[in-house]
Amino acid sequence: FFFFQAEDGIRDAQESRGLGDVYKRQSLLNKILKTKSKNLILISQRTAFFSHLSKFATVDPNSLSEKNPGKCQNFVSGQWKDTKKFVDIVDPLNGEKFLKVTDTQENEIQEYIDNLRKVPKTGLHNPLKNPERYTMLGEMMSRVATVTADPEVFEFFTKLIQRVMPKSYPQARGEFQVTHKFFWNVCQDQPRFMLRSFNVAGDHPGQQSTGYRFPYGPVAIITPFNFPIEISALQLVGCLLAGNRPVIKSDSKVSIVLEQFIRLLHYCGLPKEDLDFINCEGPVMEKILLEGKPRQTLFTGSSKIAERLANLLNGKICIEDAGFDWKILGPDVSEFEYVCWQSDQDAYACAGQKCSAQSIVFAHENWVKKGFFDKIGELAGRRKLDDLTCAPVLTWNNDKIKAHIDAVLKVPGAKLLYGGKPLTGHKIPSCYGAYEATGVFVPLESMLNPQYTDLVFTELFGPFQILTEYKENQIDQVLDACERMTHHLTAGVVSNDMQFLHKVLGRTINGVTYSGIRARTTGAPQNHWFGPAGDPRGAGIGTAEGMLKVWTCHREVIQDYGPIPKNWKLPPPS
Repeated sequence: FFFFQAEDGIRDAQESRGLGDVYKRQSLLNKILKTKSKNLILISQRTAFFSHLSKFATVDPNSLSEKNPGKCQNFVSGQWKDTKKFVDIVDPLNGEKFLKVTDTQENEIQEYIDNLRKVPKTGLHNPLKNPERYTMLGEMMSRVATVTADPEVFEFFTKLIQRVMPKSYPQARGEFQVTHKFFWNVCQDQPRFMLRSFNVAGDHPGQQSTGYRFPYGPVAIITPFNFPIEISALQLVGCLLAGNRPVIKSDSKVSIVLEQFIRLLHYCGLPKEDLDFINCEGPVMEKILLEGKPRQTLFTGSSKIAERLANLLNGKICIEDAGFDWKILGPDVSEFEYVCWQSDQDAYACAGQKCSAQSIVFAHENWVKKGFFDKIGELAGRRKLDDLTCAPVLTWNNDKIKAHIDAVLKVPGAKLLYGGKPLTGHKIPSCYGAYEATGVFVPLESMLNPQYTDLVFTELFGPFQILTEYKENQIDQVLDACERMTHHLTAGVVSNDMQFLHKVLGRTINGVTYSGIRARTTGAPQNHWFGPAGDPRGAGIGTAEGMLKVWTCHREVIQDYGPIPKNWKLPPPS
């Protein structure tokens, strides 16, 4: 049994034509529960009759353990498949081997390579070929949006995110909330609206030009660990709606979340031939890319790997890599408590493991006099492992974190403001980091010294930030520091002084820049573009513009039907 939430109530999936009101389902469910029907088996105030979760989920995030490990498979050529070898994934909080993930070897990848090679350059659909698929996929996304609105499904993904990438419950729930809202944004007729063509009048009767957005056809998606579903789901869905056929790989530490999401897509009607999903090591994926020759690859992850892939793939790649993200506090101090709270969130939520995390704060002397540094330290001290507001760091271990902090503290004038110690009383395995939220003050003059600039502007992907102070006459030096940074993802300009804002915004280029007294650096919701600027390879996510940039190319078709003028004569050659 499958129902669909429509604008006028619950309809059969095949007959549905509209969007949903998620409350109507709950209202009907409550009425059924009150009937106390003997034919219904009540489970946790819900009915098995209406359960979506049981139709696609193959793991229980609440029971994953070494005694009851979950299994994550590959999906290729329309089938779920095992590999000869599996890799054990350890629980980041206690070190137990709680997941077994397929570990594809080079002698098992030919099917993926063949599938890439078989995809036509025109994709599975485009404005002129199989256009009915836009409608089909729009209806499918309506069902995805409806199913993910189910409280049981919502909680399932929230808990699964927490198990593999520990973060506080509000952060994990917020990640899935953004993803769910995106599904509503792209359902029904939105695929063809977002990918619409345009016409321009020609020079004579019978002539006009049409600009189309065409897919690339065979493509690849590689996504990171820190947002197990948001990045993977948004890029995957955008890729599919545009008409591409992808092979997708997520970080094996968290890929169970993507695997479960793909099962949900199939349950909601995605044709099983439309994508392949693989778990493997980097060199194996690299071989698939080199031999399968996708016409576009989306990579989200480290700058080092991004640059390597860009060279190997001859530039056929979109990148969303590192972000040493800055925040400037302007001269006008207001809403002190709020600004301090937002800065703490930007730097230390998810233990700083966001590509948009605040890496450095340039605080005007007026904020420092008000006590900004002390307040940030106070707020950071509230974070604890019990509620995962402090959490394991999955790419930096404690030795590496300590080495970086010690190196920064050797910069002239640098000093530890708060934190700086490993967490204690836990079972986090030593391959991961576990550190207090840490802030180090570095004088503006020292970080502008070429001897220390690269060190100070190195991103520690964990709960760490640089703080500095600037005087009224030093804003140009602050902007010089921003100019020297090599990656330009997010930034925040905290001020309501319009002249100050105009100057800073006009001399910086970060792709996502928040401005005003409520400015932040993190967020990445579904209602605005998210991606770096200043790099022609920069990827976008979350909006129609992001989808168009990453997953489509422009094709111009010029129609010229005539008629030929009656007085036309053969002209001389030119």
